[in-house]
Amino acid sequence: MTTPVIDFHIHTIYYEQYTPALTEFFNKSCQEASKDLPAFIEKYKDSATFAAHLTESGADYGVILAEYCPINTGISTNDNVYNFCLGQDPLIPFASLNPYLLSNPAAELDRLVKEMGFRGLKLYPSYNLFYPNDPIMYPVYAKAQELGIPVMMHTGSSTFYGTRIKYCDPIFFDDIAVDFPNLNLLMCHSGRGFWYDKAFFLSRLHKNLYMEISGLPPKKLFDYFPEFERNADKIIFGTDWPAINIKDNIEAIRSLPLKEENIAKILGGNAARLLKMD
Repeated sequence: MTTPVIDFHIHTIYYEQYTPALTEFFNKSCQEASKDLPAFIEKYKDSATFAAHLTESGADYGVILAEYCPINTGISTNDNVYNFCLGQDPLIPFASLNPYLLSNPAAELDRLVKEMGFRGLKLYPSYNLFYPNDPIMYPVYAKAQELGIPVMMHTGSSTFYGTRIKYCDPIFFDDIAVDFPNLNLLMCHSGRGFWYDKAFFLSRLHKNLYMEISGLPPKKLFDYFPEFERNADKIIFGTDWPAINIKDNIEAIRSLPLKEENIAKILGGNAARLLKMD
């Protein structure tokens, strides 16, 4: 069986609410979107069109992320992501929770997974302003561990207005990985900008902690992580679409001086294991 290619980090282009900062980002930093943003949104808010684009780009599956960040980027609700993925086999829905907007986030996660089929959880500490190891989040992690789903969180830098980068130090994952040994955790962007060394070391230390490399230029990976290939079993590929071109990023990973078996692990084998794909 061929190892699938899985983009573990994709945002929907259609949001119920956009912040000015997100609109500006699309206009300045997304090559296709910058040409005609309304047309870009209209095109890719259709899930069949996006699923076809994903396949044409060389990916077999894509993880689609909900987002509740009204100050920084905007709101793409769990319902929006659920409906976007519905009926599209290549699209894998990941829920999100803002702990300050729910009275019982763990119960809501239980509902989203059991009733709506979400396959994982994405959290945004630097946008929602909580430390990942804050006790307020522990019932959520306990529920995710019980449900057997992975949890991914932003680490490192972000340029969006209102971001508090102090909440995104990978060191906070040390507590979570110890306290929830059967919960698979992903450090999105692998400590981008500040903490590459911490992300690498911690992922080597904890069997349940993974580096996720979305938003990082593949040609720079050996600069950021000199022993990159040594950690091939713990690295998850993602793009951060629409900011990053999916096809170009896959091809860039394939061109790295890595063993073929390790390229396969990074591009999808490790992710397939976390998602419990056959």
